[in-house]
Amino acid sequence: MPIRSETELYEPVKRYMEALGYEVRGEVHHCDLVALRGDEPPVIVELKKTFNIPLLIQGIDRLQQSDHVYVAVEMPESGKAPHGASWSDLSRLCRRLGLGLITVRFYKTRKPAVNVVCDPEPYMPRKSKVKASRLVHEFRERSGDYNVGGSTKRKLMTAYREKALACAQALQLHGDLTPKRLRELTGNPKVALLLQKNYYRWFERTGRGIYRLTPLGEQALQQYSHVLHKAVPSE
Repeated sequence: MPIRSETELYEPVKRYMEALGYEVRGEVHHCDLVALRGDEPPVIVELKKTFNIPLLIQGIDRLQQSDHVYVAVEMPESGKAPHGASWSDLSRLCRRLGLGLITVRFYKTRKPAVNVVCDPEPYMPRKSKVKASRLVHEFRERSGDYNVGGSTKRKLMTAYREKALACAQALQLHGDLTPKRLRELTGNPKVALLLQKNYYRWFERTGRGIYRLTPLGEQALQQYSHVLHKAVPSE
């Protein structure tokens, strides 16, 4: 049941915090909700109908007053996170900013359900050496810049696609070839695996260890002719 105003989030979150032993006040020094428990540092909760950039900015501003800051939003009836993201995505974003995330789900006949998706804590992103290595490898394996940054819903020119195009071009120039000959012409030591996977269906085996170009491969060579600036040697 969608709420009309972020103020509707206040009572459910307040009751949740009070059940944990906090004393709660609303609108304290521009903070939507402030909770205190004994001598512990204050907990601040900023309320918004939906997860958005202004909410994150508010939360970051509140970190000047406390290390324990949450942002609270309504959980939609669908249960899906906004902006095409997942709740784990939003949780990761909040943790990187040092914020906690709370959702409140409203029902017609039941009391609202409050869920703490993540708690605020200092966050240091863990870098993956494997992913970093793959990034650099992909960059260096490409022969040029054939993609426009920010593109969506279009086929991208990857190092793998370039290698497949080199094989296709060699087959177009020389006719049916063996993996060994293709390896010699393209300089790709993994050409046999590329042919076996045949991810784009550009290749077809005509006999034992012999491959030829398919109509799809011919079309690809026309479509990506701008990439084939390094011609395969004729012999």
